[in-house]
Amino acid sequence: MSRYRHPPPSQTLVRSWLVDRGTAIVDLDTSYELCRRLNAAHGRTYYFATRFLPPARRRHVHALYGFARYADDLVDHLELPWDAGRRARALGEWADEMSRCIAGGETDDPVLKAAAHTIATLDIRHDDVRAFLRSMAMDAHVTRYPTWAALSEYVHGSAAVIGSMLVPILGARHPRARERAMDLGVAFQLTNFLRDVGEDWDRGRIYLPLEDLDRFGVTEGDFRARRVGPAFAHLLAFEVSRARGLYRRAEEGWWMLPPASRPCVRIAHRLYAQILDRIEDADYQVFAVRAAVPAGRKAAVAARELLVPRAIGRMAPPGARCDHGRVTGRA
Repeated sequence: MSRYRHPPPSQTLVRSWLVDRGTAIVDLDTSYELCRRLNAAHGRTYYFATRFLPPARRRHVHALYGFARYADDLVDHLELPWDAGRRARALGEWADEMSRCIAGGETDDPVLKAAAHTIATLDIRHDDVRAFLRSMAMDAHVTRYPTWAALSEYVHGSAAVIGSMLVPILGARHPRARERAMDLGVAFQLTNFLRDVGEDWDRGRIYLPLEDLDRFGVTEGDFRARRVGPAFAHLLAFEVSRARGLYRRAEEGWWMLPPASRPCVRIAHRLYAQILDRIEDADYQVFAVRAAVPAGRKAAVAARELLVPRAIGRMAPPGARCDHGRVTGRA
């Protein structure tokens, strides 16, 4: 476990970097570099895994990460002293500019410049971009989800389409690669929800379906007291098991990737899945500790994955599975 402090909002970081350069307008290469810095600052596990992609592909991952992080910070970051109305207006204006960019317009916004270039270069689906921005807009006014189906509508845009947008960057051409990438995106998102229960409560949000709270006898009073008793632990164990099911299904996508992209995805998959192990190791005390995979463990996982023969993807049977974390949560 680690004591974690969020980096400053993306908006603050970008503005600071531009001030340091003495300009408000930068070229495309610098725009990609700013997105790389956002990825390095905010997405420690993602950034670590991205280092194992071919260099020509990394910049596109950084651009999508920068785009997603910037939007998320507009509606989420606690250091921006904005009310919900101002957050919604800021996101709406930014989303409108992104729509103009992907339609062929120009922009001076470095994050949008890099993201729009990546989207155009790799023919990334515009409906995925729009779905992502719709889910980000929901964060400005939706704070509870009554059912798993309702939460899934949000997660489709906040996470599944991110997996979809990465498919052309990774060079996957298998007809089912998009589905498996979307499963992995949702698994990552659910892992974040479980790790960040306390932070999301501080934002006034609960990203666990209310029907599940009712099923296990958890109330909002438990969130308010920041208390994980037996009922809350059983709830979290149930959600951990749900996330692990998605990780297992996403494993099928490993063999659909070209060899050059496989280590990056396998490393990210394993490391994020192990956050669930850390939550269990802490007896689900998600208000007291923030689950994280230590740097030494990240290096060990990467070393092991780099030793996997690239031919394994071609030889693996369709149902083959690798150890990426514990198989079941506690009951």
